[in-house]
Amino acid sequence: MQSSTDLRNLLKRIDHRGYPAYKDTKGTYQFPGYVLSIDHVQGDPFASPSKVSVHVTGRTAGFPGELYQADCQRIALQDELTRQFGRCAEQFAFRAKGSGKSGLISVSRCCQEVLERTACRMDPRSGDLVLRMEIGFPANGRTINAGELEKILFDFVPECVKHALIYKNMDAKRLRSIADLAEDQHYIREMLPKLGLCAFVANGSVLPRESGISPRPMKGGVKFQSPKELEITLDLPHRGRLSGMGIRKGITLIVGGGYHGKSTLLKALEMGVYDHIAGDGREYVITDNTAMKIRAEDGRSIKKTDISMFINDLPNGKDTVGFCTEDASGSTSQAANVVESIEAGASLLLIDEDTSATNFMIRDELMQRVIHRNMEPITPFIERIRELYDNYGISTVIVAGSSGAYFHIADTIIQMDRYVPKDITAYAKKEAENFPMISVPETPAVKPDFRRCPRAGQAFRGGDRIKMKTLGREAVMINKETIDLRCVEQITDSEQVTALGYCMRYAQKQILDGRKDLRQIVEELERTIQKGSLAALCESSSSISCMAMPRRQEIFACFNRCRGLRM
Repeated sequence: MQSSTDLRNLLKRIDHRGYPAYKDTKGTYQFPGYVLSIDHVQGDPFASPSKVSVHVTGRTAGFPGELYQADCQRIALQDELTRQFGRCAEQFAFRAKGSGKSGLISVSRCCQEVLERTACRMDPRSGDLVLRMEIGFPANGRTINAGELEKILFDFVPECVKHALIYKNMDAKRLRSIADLAEDQHYIREMLPKLGLCAFVANGSVLPRESGISPRPMKGGVKFQSPKELEITLDLPHRGRLSGMGIRKGITLIVGGGYHGKSTLLKALEMGVYDHIAGDGREYVITDNTAMKIRAEDGRSIKKTDISMFINDLPNGKDTVGFCTEDASGSTSQAANVVESIEAGASLLLIDEDTSATNFMIRDELMQRVIHRNMEPITPFIERIRELYDNYGISTVIVAGSSGAYFHIADTIIQMDRYVPKDITAYAKKEAENFPMISVPETPAVKPDFRRCPRAGQAFRGGDRIKMKTLGREAVMINKETIDLRCVEQITDSEQVTALGYCMRYAQKQILDGRKDLRQIVEELERTIQKGSLAALCESSSSISCMAMPRRQEIFACFNRCRGLRM
């Protein structure tokens, strides 16, 4: 390790030289109170910025152990430090001048959800901190401007470290409240199964968002108030008594007129698999963290998925136990999504009628009489939904606005009326008595066969170098293979997509052998991440990218949508 003085002298030596001379700065340097590591140097001022990390010992950082002793608290603290550092960095960004990305200082942009990220990592034993950032090394044209980089590394970065990574310079009361909120959220999540619930929505929550493209809470949005029939009260470790709506395990139907808040409630439940920051409005909207949003996904790839629970006896004789297609229909894609969610360990399915295939969801009584069961290869979801709960323990929450057929089988029916929920179970059940109930199959479905053993296809063949590119939250490209994730709606951050790409790369090099099934592959990936964090997926410390933790359900979804894998 060299000293900060050595780095300053090096910068003076390479000033005004060609840009590749910046490569000489790669290494670690001892600064007062922390170590600066230049992990990767960009090859050009217009290329992706250089990767730089700051390492602070636990003794120097000084954060009390009670702020990060539990995993949920540690993740929340890391999240807050990343946000704090980002706010400081914004004040200095591009104050160092030059061409291309010169002067850029950036860290991960955190969303409303609290995620574990590689951007900031605190050792749970020692309290040692690592924070990773990107810096655009300044240049005039393609000539090094070392004086401007000196400003960044010796003036700007130290200020960010001082105000965002050293406890004594921070708001201790705010940090304590963040740790307490994380512990309260964790408590609710642990209480759900004990209370027979699959979700909880606290009174006073603000569910509507600012706009369709903004995740922030709507100003003046209607505050949530639970119906008395569904209201429960929890005694949280820090906040104390908190009341709200408990959604019981089983089958829950959300109904109401258009624009009255049905999909808004469902969206909050979708994102309730993650914790949220204070002020988001959904801090105490907590959902079973295995929950999966299910929808139709026309055109997706399906690889040897057993959809026989829902689709059988196709006219063309195609096998539905090991169903394959490169261009799925709405019904087959939604059937595959349900079965793959079972495979991934989901205990709750979230479905919106608006994004579902009608022929997959329901066949009404008249259609059943005209087109007999033996003439229809699709067994609609309504005929399997009770079986999913009774035999597999999988609950379902469905938003429905046009069909009342689910009234007969629902355990709980919630009407959204101008964003206010009402329990209309008794009323709806009574009205349903006047309408015929849809018949269900006499025999239960055969349990799906999950013995699928992926092997790397042509898309993954590239020797030691496998190129990867993240396309926002929508897709990840591996070599020339694009994995489309647009319909995996619970991905909330592009850094989760980056992590999914690294999962695919790591699996290709270390795990895929054609003998392990998909569940074994995902379990091995989870063990690797648990043992060494997300960084363990990268080949070296200098190649660690900004990643955020995906759920195991999204890892399964990524494998299932990869056309380049062979099963």
